[in-house]
Amino acid sequence: MALSLKKHEMPVQDPKVRAHNFDEVALGYDEETAVAEAERCLHCKIPQCRKGCPVSVDIPEFIGKIKERDFDGAIEKIKEANALPAVCGRVCPQENQCEKYCVLAKKGESVGIGRLERFVADRYMAKNEEVKPIAFAEDAQKVAVLGSGPSGLSCAGDLAKKGYKVTVFEALHKAGGVLSYGIPEFRLPKDKVVKKEIENIEKLGVKFELDSVAGRLFTVDELMEEEGFDAVFIGTGAGLPRFQGIPGEGLNGVYSANEFLTRCNLMKAYRFPEYATPIKVGKNVAVIGGGNVAMDAARTALRLGAEHVYIVYRRSEAELPARKEEVEHAKEEGIDFKLLNNPVEILGDENGWVKGMTCIRMELGEPDESGRRRPVAVAGSEFELAVDTVIVSIGTGPNPIIAHTTPGLATTKRGNIEADEESCATSKPGVFAGGDIVTGAATVILAMGAGRKAAAAIDEYLQKKKNN
Repeated sequence: MALSLKKHEMPVQDPKVRAHNFDEVALGYDEETAVAEAERCLHCKIPQCRKGCPVSVDIPEFIGKIKERDFDGAIEKIKEANALPAVCGRVCPQENQCEKYCVLAKKGESVGIGRLERFVADRYMAKNEEVKPIAFAEDAQKVAVLGSGPSGLSCAGDLAKKGYKVTVFEALHKAGGVLSYGIPEFRLPKDKVVKKEIENIEKLGVKFELDSVAGRLFTVDELMEEEGFDAVFIGTGAGLPRFQGIPGEGLNGVYSANEFLTRCNLMKAYRFPEYATPIKVGKNVAVIGGGNVAMDAARTALRLGAEHVYIVYRRSEAELPARKEEVEHAKEEGIDFKLLNNPVEILGDENGWVKGMTCIRMELGEPDESGRRRPVAVAGSEFELAVDTVIVSIGTGPNPIIAHTTPGLATTKRGNIEADEESCATSKPGVFAGGDIVTGAATVILAMGAGRKAAAAIDEYLQKKKNN
């Protein structure tokens, strides 16, 4: 049978139905589809796909096991390198990472590596097998991990497997970081996936301390000098929202995407009054920005009852930073893309509530430092968009609390912690950092890659410390 140049379609909910519920959009492969997709893999002598995996999963090996229907062997192979396979199979931008290097992509579509990872991870979770706890030595060294997002979880899991006693300190009331507060239920189910992935790490012997704000309840120095931790990993992410600084951003009905999604995902505002957190969404909503977070916010607003939802982005579709799949899903659900437009003012009524937004049309000029063509305003092209809710999704930065309470910790001009790219070591001995707190807002898998690098470097550091 001739090799198909197209990957097997992912079954999804009908757009007209899913636009009104928070159930997962993508439904996952069944066993026969997964095996058929795995059979598309060429098993190249020099596999290129591994180049694009930030956590170095042995991709050809796990796909080979799917071909043989050895699904248990496939998940074991993935879990050697990836602590959160069911998460990564859903939210990683595989098209720009492992799948980008697939030889099949030169003539057609790559193997659906992410879809296969999700299949075996979901199958493993459904079996609900017991995770064997680590038997820690009495004199095992202690490591504190600040933040329970992707980098912290990955670091904690790897360190526990190496025999270290790990405690994860999380500022919020649930573990998971951006996995819990940032990514909507319809893309990443919290109970079905995130909670179970975290429980598996906890079963290894990792302790979680929730409602524990580093820099307020304790400092990094106190953890090391008073609480007996031998090393600290900082993986607190980039959760501080940025705004444009235009008039009207203080009006009622203006949200940062961070607040909007946190209320909906972590605090379950979409189930108010069953849950106590309310959220007001008007009939006409504008989301400023074009990344994955903007798509998440727009699609969430639609599910909360908005009649019209706009994505307002200052560049063209070619420059949209969001995943192609997320853009397509948003369009299918009826999100209106107002491209090459930039807000200049948010307008309010006499009671201080949003009533509209003035935008100006843009055209693309020469490329800027990012390599994308710079948007230039078209003089005299202002127009008013009638909206009653505005969600700002133009990026996030690091919360300065840890840097301000940790003497000797070097940071960049933007407030990110300076850390070595390979070892994640900071300017402070015994303190390591990785993920968005170092790089700025990036992807889940890149943060996980940093967590794995940090775990290896912490292990090396502590072994030297122990033997000196």
